[in-house]
Amino acid sequence: MISHTPENDPIRSKIAGMGFYVPPTVVTNNDLSQRMNTTHEWIVERTGILERHHIVAGEDTTAGMAAKAARIAMERAGTTADEIDFIVFATLSPEYCFPGSGVLLQRELGIGHRGIGALDVRNQCSGFLYALSVADNFIKAGAYRNILVIGAEVHSTGLDFSDAGRHIAVIFGDGAGAAVLQPATREGQGILTTNLHADGEYAEKLAVVGMSSSYPDRLSQERIERGEYFPIMEGQYVFKLATTRMPESIREALAATNLTIEDVDLLVPHQANLRISEAIRRSFGLPEEKVYNNIMYYGNTTAASIPIALCEAWEKGLVKEGDLVCLTAFGSGFTWGSALIRW
Repeated sequence: MISHTPENDPIRSKIAGMGFYVPPTVVTNNDLSQRMNTTHEWIVERTGILERHHIVAGEDTTAGMAAKAARIAMERAGTTADEIDFIVFATLSPEYCFPGSGVLLQRELGIGHRGIGALDVRNQCSGFLYALSVADNFIKAGAYRNILVIGAEVHSTGLDFSDAGRHIAVIFGDGAGAAVLQPATREGQGILTTNLHADGEYAEKLAVVGMSSSYPDRLSQERIERGEYFPIMEGQYVFKLATTRMPESIREALAATNLTIEDVDLLVPHQANLRISEAIRRSFGLPEEKVYNNIMYYGNTTAASIPIALCEAWEKGLVKEGDLVCLTAFGSGFTWGSALIRW
């Protein structure tokens, strides 16, 4: 466990600007019902999702979408790509096994020649929170002043759109979210605390296990035929842990800052399943207007879900100067965590 509470630190980081991008192709539940044995009603009942966005292969990439989101975030932060001095990129769906998408984003932004650091984070649904915490601590340490934090995913090219994979394929969408972190300029402003957790005991309950360095042949026709290159998930197990661990980490963040749930103006949970978000809301007795959900229109975009949701909430005027915002996530690993931000 890593817990940081920089209340007395001379430097605190703030989110200076955000942006997001989703590909223009909208895939509805009825569209998916033409590809597999499912219905709009079945999907909504289990996930709350109405539609999601998918890339057109060859047009959008993980780093390409990240660059579009980053340009919006940088403009809103009043900075340029040439002023970015570090990148933290969270994704489970990089273009290549290696290198990671961080250096590809550099290339997309035309700043590779500057030689700034690019760190890739592989913490799946908790990836953006992990990336945010890393960037926050770099700024607190005085190492960097303008850090680009990214969450971006292309799921649609790695899902099983058959009846066997429908319980997972209907959940995920593509997209990217970006934030520019800078030193806070106002007293009390910025990231107040983050906490990060993990438990690998049951890692295979939500995983892609088909291509592993432990196999003598990483690509196998036999494993392809068994569908091992698609995600596997024990949904009820994930649901139970998510609705336990995220509230725990929220309480930890509140305790670390001597705040209460009543102080929170907006909770932005990872958009995994609307039923999970609702369970968390009810566990704290929060009114609906204090929890922001957009999984209905984007699906689960994993590392991109929190920055997309937070940016959209800000664009709608739901996040204002001085507001206390809580972020929380849970995902494969299992990994989870929370952050409290004074906007």
